[in-house]
Amino acid sequence: MQGWMPGEILSMTAQAADRLIAAGSGDDALLYLWLLKSGGEYDAVRAAHALGWDAGRCDESFRRLVGQGLADESRRAAPPVPAPAEPPEYSAADIKRELENSGSLFPGLVQEVQRKLGKVLSTADLKTLYAIYDFTGLPAEVILLVVSWCTEEARRKYGEGRTPRLPQIEKEARRWKERGVDTLETAEPYLKRLSALRDRTAQVMALLDIRDRPAVAREREYIAAWVDMGFPDESIREAYERTVLKKQSLNWAYMNSILCSWHKKGLHTPEQITAGDSPVRARSAARGRPGAGATAPQPITRREADEQIRQDMDWVRKFVKEHSGEGT
Repeated sequence: MQGWMPGEILSMTAQAADRLIAAGSGDDALLYLWLLKSGGEYDAVRAAHALGWDAGRCDESFRRLVGQGLADESRRAAPPVPAPAEPPEYSAADIKRELENSGSLFPGLVQEVQRKLGKVLSTADLKTLYAIYDFTGLPAEVILLVVSWCTEEARRKYGEGRTPRLPQIEKEARRWKERGVDTLETAEPYLKRLSALRDRTAQVMALLDIRDRPAVAREREYIAAWVDMGFPDESIREAYERTVLKKQSLNWAYMNSILCSWHKKGLHTPEQITAGDSPVRARSAARGRPGAGATAPQPITRREADEQIRQDMDWVRKFVKEHSGEGT
């Protein structure tokens, strides 16, 4: 009878079958079959993926097979070398060599960054910029957009003439990389979202009676999460008032726990919160929301922000066109 089993034929000795049966372990039998199919080489990552196990479970079974003489410890694949968390220490010679490399985009990148920041980059600055370029692997055109965004943020927060430091730009570049923003196609919508979130952050800070300073990084993270959850102003203000009532001051973590709890229950609007959560305090229409009418300063309008993004994209595309023959 033929065709009763699909695929290639695997074979094992009767002795191996007897040992597996005597061990009585389904895990060992399955891993042994995988080893037969893999030519005897053991790779915990590949085995875990194929069998739907975690690597620890695979390792335990492999050790048992080695003890039974059914696997060879020397055939264990070396574990992958983890990527370094920090860039290497680049030397002045490294930077000089890259600046003299006619096939590199780095020299053009340096020129554009210096023009954007309005200064000549120091040796330390060049090392940081090269770390962004070499270590993160972001394309030069995306790095330019990061620089432009950081420059606009510094101007908006601290006034005309203020520019970001290179370590700040590096931190933002890593954030883009972690979020998969590594092409012009992904950068443009990401910039628009950042711009919209910046405006929304200023509005929420005013709701929380904070009008004398911009939000810090951790505060922006909280607000971004609340925006993504879809809470309107009234619900955010309600969570704020409950927080102050309980903690006597704004406690970001506590307020976040309230909003996360509502989100898990599917409660977002004031009406949903009133119906589905503990009773909210009655408000008179005449009283209105505390702090209403006061808004955080808005240095740029929505239209101006969109125009800035368009100009930045045009600038970067021009850079790519001018340097397209110099390498990748």
